[in-house]
Formats: sequence, C-alpha cells, structure tokens
Amino acid sequence: MFCAGAALAQQSLVQETKEQHEARMAWWKDARFGMFIHWGIYSVPAGTYDGKQIPGIGEWIMNRGKIPVARYAEYAKEFNPVEFNADAWVNIAKNAGMKYIVITSKHHDGFAMFHSETSSYNIYDATPFKRDPIAELTAACKKAGIRFGLYYSQAQDWHHRGGAANGGHWDPAAQDGSFDDYLDKIAVPQVREILTKYGPISVLWFDTPTNMTKERAEKFIPVLKLQPQIIVNNRLGGGFEGDLSTPEQYIPATGIPGKDWETCMTMNDTWGYKSYDDHWKSSDDLIQKISDIASKGGNFLLNVGPTSKGVIPQPSVDRLATMGKWMKVNSEAIYGSSPGPFSYLQWGRATRKGDMLYLHVFNWPAGGKLKVPLQNKVTTAYLLADASKKKLSTKNEGDWLTINVPATAPDSVDSVISMRIEGAPVALKSPSAGKSGAASSTAGPDFGPEKAFDGSPDSRWKAAGDQRSGWLEVTFDKPAKIGHASMVENAGRGQGIRKFRLEYKDGSEWKPALEGTTIGRAFSKEFTPVVAETFRLNVLESTVAPQIDELQLDIVP
Repeated sequence: MFCAGAALAQQSLVQETKEQHEARMAWWKDARFGMFIHWGIYSVPAGTYDGKQIPGIGEWIMNRGKIPVARYAEYAKEFNPVEFNADAWVNIAKNAGMKYIVITSKHHDGFAMFHSETSSYNIYDATPFKRDPIAELTAACKKAGIRFGLYYSQAQDWHHRGGAANGGHWDPAAQDGSFDDYLDKIAVPQVREILTKYGPISVLWFDTPTNMTKERAEKFIPVLKLQPQIIVNNRLGGGFEGDLSTPEQYIPATGIPGKDWETCMTMNDTWGYKSYDDHWKSSDDLIQKISDIASKGGNFLLNVGPTSKGVIPQPSVDRLATMGKWMKVNSEAIYGSSPGPFSYLQWGRATRKGDMLYLHVFNWPAGGKLKVPLQNKVTTAYLLADASKKKLSTKNEGDWLTINVPATAPDSVDSVISMRIEGAPVALKSPSAGKSGAASSTAGPDFGPEKAFDGSPDSRWKAAGDQRSGWLEVTFDKPAKIGHASMVENAGRGQGIRKFRLEYKDGSEWKPALEGTTIGRAFSKEFTPVVAETFRLNVLESTVAPQIDELQLDIVP
C-alpha cells in the first residue's frame, strides 16, 4: 500500500447512464463494511532483513530494505502457508459483519498470489505450497454469500524487468527495462487472467499509478470490459477517476460529498504482516470508526495481514469478533445507510434510511437527556439493543430535540437509537456553510475564500503562491455558540501547514479559540465553546502556500 491520496481525475472508466451506474454500485453502497487482505511472500521476512528491523510497512520491505531481486525471490521457497483455510478466513469476515473481501493478487513485489500463466513468479509455481488461494477464496466467498474482489499493482513491480519503482530501481541489472513492455507482457495479461479465471469479480483495486499516462492506462480498459459489472477504484492513473475515492488510513473530516468513497485502514501500523508490530487499534476505536465512516457516506475496508503460515493474527481475529457482536445488534444502522443530516454531533454520529435516523451515541449523557439539533417531530424512538423496542420519550424545543434515555448506556462504546421522524430532516447546520468568506490573499479566481465553505471536495481556498502564512475568515448571519471545527487541508502527501490558530473576534480584538500544528485531511477538534459572529483560521507557518478544502464550524448546545 501507498497513500496515493484521493486525487480526483476527470475521466470515467466506462460509459454508462446514471441509472446504470447506480445499479452497478448498489450492492457496494449497501455493504458499507469489507475486509482488505494483504498477503504475500513479504510475510516470510515479516519486517526483518539481514538481521535488522526494516522501517515502514511490511509489504514494502523489498523496497525499503533495497533487497536484490534474486535474494528476495528466495523467500518464495520458504513460503508454505499450510495453515491457510479459505473457509475459515471468509467466516471471520462474515462473522464480523463484513460483506466483501479484497485480497492482493499481486503487490508491488511482483509476486502473484494466484496460479499465473503469464509469469512463473507465483504461489503455485515458485513455492512448496502448490495451491491457488485466490481460487479457493473465490469458492469460499461464493458459498458464504460474500462479494469477492482483487487488488492488483499495475505499475509498481520490483521483480519483473521494466516495472516501476517509487524512488527508482536499486538492482538495475535485474530491474531495468521498458515500462511499456512490462505493461504489455506482465500487467495487462495478468489482469486479464484474474478477470477470466475466477468467475465474477466484484471489485478491482489498483494502486500507486507510478509512470502511468492516459495512453498506458487505456491498455487496461478493454480488459476491464470483460467484467462489465466490476467496481474499480481511482488508482489506475492516467486521468481515470474510477468508481470510488480511496482515502488511506484516515477518515475525511467532512466526508467526500457527491462521491462514493472507501476508507482503507490497518488495525496496527502495517498492511503486510510484521512480526513485531503490536501497535493495535482497540475494538472500541474500530467500532466508532465504522459508525463515523457510515455517517459521512463512506465504506470501511479494514485490513488483515496473514502470516506466512496462512494465519490471520489473533489480535485481528479478536477485534473482528468484537465488531461482529456489535454489528449483530446494530447493523441496521450501518448497512444501506446514508449520511445523517447533521454537520456535527457532540456526543457521536448519525446515519439515515429515509425517515429513519440512527443516532450513534459514543458519549452517553450523564443526565439522561440527549440533545439532538433537530426540529422534526418524532413518531417513535427506541434503542436497537432493546429487544422490546420500549419507546423513548422526546420533546421539541426550538432548534433542539431532547430524548429521554436510560441512566446507563446499553453499550459503552456505541449505543444506537433508532428514530422515525415526520417529514424531511430539518437539522441545525453549520453557520459557516455556504458563506463567501474573506482571505489574506488568493492564488486566483478559482481559489477564492468561498471555496472553503461550499461543501465541495473538488474546490479549495489557496493563498497566493509566494505566501507561507495567511488567514481565512468567515462571518455568520448572527452570533453562534461554536465549540467544534472540522478542517480539510489537501496540500499533498506531507501537507503544508505547520502552525495555526483558530480565532474569534471579540469587539475589535482577535482571541484564540483553538491552536495547533498540522491539519491534514481528517482534522476534527472540540474546544471550549465561544459565542461570536466572526472567526478566522490564522495560518502562522506553512511549507507551501496555505490551502484549505473545507473549514466547518459547528454549534454546540
């Protein structure tokens, strides 16, 4: 894996009507939760080469350790995953509530995890295993009613001559060659193989489009047409957008409105197995993440990195089992859901299905009263964890709805209230939404301050190119009690802002509400509420001209 950002391109992979597109994407939008599997011969060294722990993610060990091609290929002889059981893996996913699986058919190291006729550098021909796990997983998924997808590294290939390599080749005698020959003789034929050998493939997940031009990407289009119902991500390259954006290792602070998107994420710090990576996210964190993602209209593709023996690490299994228990009670609030109508909820998140709202309460109210920024009348409300569906009483008071809840949360992590409302949701919006704003400078007419408040993922405010500081200001229609800020900075992989202060105007004086260093694409922070009409983001230090995709300020009770 490699964070390609979610750079949005302009061209579609297939020509179809909006209705056809929606029909093709329907199952994926309903699923909301899938399993990513990064598995290959990198699980043999498991993060260690020549007696040293190699920094970075496990599947990049060949690149990060600058391991010669011939030496790395020797790991194939040690790769014998005799404990691999396709049915067991699929059952782990299914019991977690996952609806689809995407596994690496070939990663950047060039090793195919299927029986390839294009290259003998594959699990059947080059290892003692002599089995095709892709074929076995295809069958297991079909039996379990799980959708099956494949990851394929189309550009980076550190084994086959001519394949791309981020940072350049380190073993030129073995790696140098024609990239176009590589595409014609290895990548395109192997994609053709995986799309013809295993029946219907639901997802094709490309990655790191190094050196990919429009002409090179077009080589894959005829092959993709072999499976007209397939869903393809946005990483083929060459200006092709694909069907979905792929934020990696983060949840976009304000979602990606108008786009289908999928956060892919590890449970620890690596995709491919590393024996010493024990920095695990908690089950509680992962449960709240799936609710957060669904509340913003995205899918959650959560990774496991099996060992060289074919075993999914026990910490991953344990976390997925815990998520599965929560999903058994609350999946109604995840599957087939759309974003809730709220810009921000101090106590949690919300999803929606028609006139049903699902309130995901992370922080249970101590006083037994849950405040919701909603004006609609409620016809029924109850806890999903309550089998009796005992009705919770509600009361409307201006912009706020109060729900009387039990003193104790049924789930300490995420208790879900199911609520049917009358009419379309009328929710309290961010007072910064749609404002024209003001700024210290702009890079041109396409980068005005209003772009930071328009709710679009495709626009942004950007200061003049020679600036390394600057400010972005917004004035509301009237003073509001603000206690939360969401910000999205998309200035490249490293991001640019290094020091900032969110300020509010008190008379003629600017006072600090929040201070920080980096912003990035997932910034969401609460602060001590202040009542004011004018706020500004004061960027004090930046490595590039400051730029903000979205600045959202939220009202609190």
